[in-house]
Amino acid sequence: MQRVWVVGTSGSGKTTLARELARRLGLPHTELDALYWGPGWTPREEFLADVGSAVGQDAWVIDGNYSGVGAADLIRERADTFVFVDPSRATVMRRLVTRTIRRTASRVELWNGNREPWDALFAHDSVIRWAWTTYEDKRVRYAAAASDPEYAHLAYHRLRTRADRRAFLAAL
Repeated sequence: MQRVWVVGTSGSGKTTLARELARRLGLPHTELDALYWGPGWTPREEFLADVGSAVGQDAWVIDGNYSGVGAADLIRERADTFVFVDPSRATVMRRLVTRTIRRTASRVELWNGNREPWDALFAHDSVIRWAWTTYEDKRVRYAAAASDPEYAHLAYHRLRTRADRRAFLAAL
């Protein structure tokens, strides 16, 4: 387990798990959101080049999806382990709403000067709405990866519960 790709919907806990994996394995961690979002919540032109640099290293833990912009293919080709963090929709929504309120109220900087705005709770393009509407698609897609020939070279792990995550980390 030297090149680990952690995926899941927004609010699933993928970044938290990826950070802990990286810490325990002594590997660098890359969060794709930090590479993708430039100032003013604009996509960075250097995103794919930065992903290429990250996966070009000998060992890493990367979390995030970004299949629509080509990053997933770069990561999948180099990864040796695929971890799908798949809690229930209720768990995802509870975490996401709580996290969004905390980040908005504290004005914490996320990436490149960006902060979650107050309308992050209600806007048409909010992360909460995004997670709700993409939850099932991501769940189906990443569950199917277990039997997809393009993923056959990867050790596949699907973590649905807190107990699953604890057992996975304990087995390292």
